[in-house]
Amino acid sequence: KRPRRNNVTTIARQPNSRARSAEASRYRGTYMLTILFDGIAYGMLLFVLAAGLAVTLGLMNFVNLAHGAFAMAGGYVTVLTVNRMGVPFLASLPIAFLASAALGFIFERTLYVHVYGKSHLDQVLFTIGLVFMSVAAVDYVMGSSQVFVQVPGPLQGKFDLFGIGIGRYRLLIIIICGLLTIALQCILAYTRFGSRLRAAVDDSRVARGLGINVNRIFALTFAFGSGLAGLGGALGAEILGLDPGFPLKFMIYFLIVVTVGGTSSITGPFLASLLLGIGDVAGKYYVPTLGSFVIYTIMIVILIWRPQGLFARAASR
Repeated sequence: KRPRRNNVTTIARQPNSRARSAEASRYRGTYMLTILFDGIAYGMLLFVLAAGLAVTLGLMNFVNLAHGAFAMAGGYVTVLTVNRMGVPFLASLPIAFLASAALGFIFERTLYVHVYGKSHLDQVLFTIGLVFMSVAAVDYVMGSSQVFVQVPGPLQGKFDLFGIGIGRYRLLIIIICGLLTIALQCILAYTRFGSRLRAAVDDSRVARGLGINVNRIFALTFAFGSGLAGLGGALGAEILGLDPGFPLKFMIYFLIVVTVGGTSSITGPFLASLLLGIGDVAGKYYVPTLGSFVIYTIMIVILIWRPQGLFARAASR
């Protein structure tokens, strides 16, 4: 006869199985929180990259598809200053912002100012032409290979916080982008410059009659948006990589952020960036075969539900 199974042994194995089940549940929870953290960091980066487009399209009513070219410029400035000139990474960030802002100011005063009054189709054709010119110029000067910025050692790697893997560089992105979001919202909502910008956009003729220098306001706003794009390109050079096709590769992401969030405020694109960043990262973790299908699905569902975006003004309906 086969020996009868010992009931004591069976009972003793049950707590072990429950312990393994609890450990697996904790692992799944920390894994999901790690994905959430990475998605927030990616969403914050998307917002800084697209914030300038949200300002020019939402407040200035100008369709600037060449916005990614200024982000690419800021990224390559960071790569040159850090990788070749040995400038500290954190010191290169304001350099990238100022260089992109100066480039945006020059282009606005010499080129963009002539198409402000044109139709959106003319603006699209003009700016998409600038995109292809920038792609060709960067490919000729910097080469077609993808490059990354050398992040300093203290910003590399991860550390565990309550079992959650926190990337040091991604944490830096969240902190910088969070502070920029608060500062941008305060500038546009509570400063004299923000009120003058809204007045210039609503009725430029009346604004000029009140003594507001509309051309200067538009130039500074465009330069600031270009600087934000350059800063986003500098921060994203380590995660996204840089190559001449950067403006074309991420153009659709910028447009999705602005379209889903709405163009009437900064809050909408910010929340849309977080939603799309988390959805994109989670989709690539759980269903990698679908690629970017998840982010496009989110966009379609939101636009069917709210065609004017998440935070569109009632007047725009």
